[in-house]
Amino acid sequence: MNDTLTIDYAQIFQHAPVGLCISERRVIRAANRSLAAMFGYSPEQLADQSFLILYPTPDEFERTGARIIPIMTEHGCYSDERIMKRASGELFWCHVSGRGLVDDDAHAAGIWTFDDLSEKRKVTAKLTPREREIAALLVEGKTSKLIARQIGMSPRTVEMHRAKLMKKFSAATSSELVHRLLGVSH
Repeated sequence: MNDTLTIDYAQIFQHAPVGLCISERRVIRAANRSLAAMFGYSPEQLADQSFLILYPTPDEFERTGARIIPIMTEHGCYSDERIMKRASGELFWCHVSGRGLVDDDAHAAGIWTFDDLSEKRKVTAKLTPREREIAALLVEGKTSKLIARQIGMSPRTVEMHRAKLMKKFSAATSSELVHRLLGVSH
């Protein structure tokens, strides 16, 4: 006897062990239970909401959206680790990956995954939005020069933010800073 498995994609989407959502123009059209629970909402509360609801500040939402466009346009997908915000206001590290569904328009439609990194990496210092952005890029292994080019500021200004991060995390070296940002004992 050869039983045929009927694949119910809606059930798979809802019960996936990772946060998933479908987006259109940076608006969440559908979110699964894992994503909603991660951020402290119900799937219905996230439906038809701007991704802005998941960011610490509107400025971070705008800068991330701008940063995604050239990468999605070239590669069709995007991935990073960044600090996001739960409904409670708690900030946490999150790995975000997405794939565009329209080749020549990065924000037209996409599918996104979110993985909560808070068990491995805590947000321990009070950071400004720009420091959070630079910290996320440092964790990716980018140099000050690359970060400056990517976010449109001078390398000297990036170095100034890096120095503030080093002070806030009591790090003597850039390597030590990255380890502290990653939550790795050094």
